[in-house]
Amino acid sequence: MRQLQHVCSGIVVLLAFVVAVPAFGADLAPTGTLRASFLATNPVQGRVDPKTGAITGPVADLVRELARRLGVPFTIIPVPDAAAVIDSVKTHKTDIGFLAHEAARATQVAFSEPYALMANAYAVRADSMIRSSADVDRAGVKVGATKGQSQEIYVSANLKNARVEVMPAMPAHEVLAELLASGKLDAFAANRQRMEELARASSKVRVLPDNFLMIGQAIVVEKGDPSRVDALNRFIAEVLASGFVKSSLERAALVGVEVAPTGKR
Repeated sequence: MRQLQHVCSGIVVLLAFVVAVPAFGADLAPTGTLRASFLATNPVQGRVDPKTGAITGPVADLVRELARRLGVPFTIIPVPDAAAVIDSVKTHKTDIGFLAHEAARATQVAFSEPYALMANAYAVRADSMIRSSADVDRAGVKVGATKGQSQEIYVSANLKNARVEVMPAMPAHEVLAELLASGKLDAFAANRQRMEELARASSKVRVLPDNFLMIGQAIVVEKGDPSRVDALNRFIAEVLASGFVKSSLERAALVGVEVAPTGKR
C-alpha cells in the first residue's frame, strides 16, 4: 500500500511538471513560437550579418536558450530603435523585447532584471581639450546623441550647461567622425562598444577613458502580467548563476559590457 502511495505521488509530481511546462511556454510564447525583437544597430545586443541575415550576440544566445527551455521554436526580429521594440511588444508582434532599462520606458513595458550592464562613454575629437566626462558639461560644448536612445535620454536630462544636439538616427562612423573633427559636435554620447568601434575606424576621434553612465540591459514584455516577468527573472537568475551570460558576452567580445549583479538594474 505504501509503495502504491509513493507511485501515485510520483505520478502527481510528474503530471504537475508536464502541466507546468506548457503553461510556462504559453505565457511567454502564446503562438507556439517565441518571438523576440532587439535593436538591430546596437552591437551590445546583437549583430546582423549583412549577407546572410544571421543574428549573433547575447540576444541570439538568450532567445535560443529560453526557447529551448520552453520547448518551442523562436524567431528574432531586428528593429530600428527602442520605440519599435516597445511597439512590437505592445501590439503583440513579438512576445519579448530587449532594451536598456529607463524610467520612461518602464511606464510602457515591464522590465525583467538585467542580464548585463552596459557602459556609455563620450567620443571627442582626437585633439580635444576634453579629457573626462566631467569636462563635457560646460557652456559652449555641443553634445550629440541619437533620439530615444538611453544616452540621449540621460544627457538631455542631466547636462545643465552643454547644448545637446539630438540626431534622428545614429550616424555612420565616417559621418560622425567628420562631425567631431570639423567641430560641428564637440562630443558624442553612445555606448562604449559603439564609440570604441568609431575610434578604431577613424584616427580623427578618441573615446574618453571614463564612463558617464552604466545601464542594465534587460528583457521587456507587455505590462499587466507579473507572472511573465517572474518567469523571465527566474530564467535570468539561472543563466547568470550558470555562467551562460558570461560566456555569451565573452564570445561577442564586447567592450564595456559586463555581467549584471543579481537583482540590480
